[in-house]
Amino acid sequence: MRLTQQTNYAVRTLMYCAANPGKPSKVPEIAASFGMSETHLFKIMKVLVDADLVTTIRGRNGGIVLSRPAERISVGEVVRAAEESFQLAECFNSGRRDCPLIPSCGFNGLLHEALEAFMMVLDNHTIAELAADQSNIRVLLKMDDQVAATA
Repeated sequence: MRLTQQTNYAVRTLMYCAANPGKPSKVPEIAASFGMSETHLFKIMKVLVDADLVTTIRGRNGGIVLSRPAERISVGEVVRAAEESFQLAECFNSGRRDCPLIPSCGFNGLLHEALEAFMMVLDNHTIAELAADQSNIRVLLKMDDQVAATA
């Protein structure tokens, strides 16, 4: 299974916010940290806001914050919100019925089982776990350098 870039950036954005507790994370700073456009990040933020994973704060000192503690946001929840499809094969969860094996296909059932196991692993881990090494994340993303530059 391959996750989309949107999902990758959604998880990273939440990790950024988790490593920046107690204050709003600024869109330009997040985008710069990951080398992505602000426009792309705004599209991802819409997904995160719609899924109630982040809250936006308007104004000069605004930005985004986690909607709830990182310990209560599972990675599986983020993946489900950000991914548009979990079709592992063309006949997976679709109306496509041109394969003659569909009535007795064990492959489709195997893929369903694999997807369930994959999601169960992701459900058992949180954004807090991914962002546990906050000080190192802050260094790697140059978060403190960005704060100093805007001060």
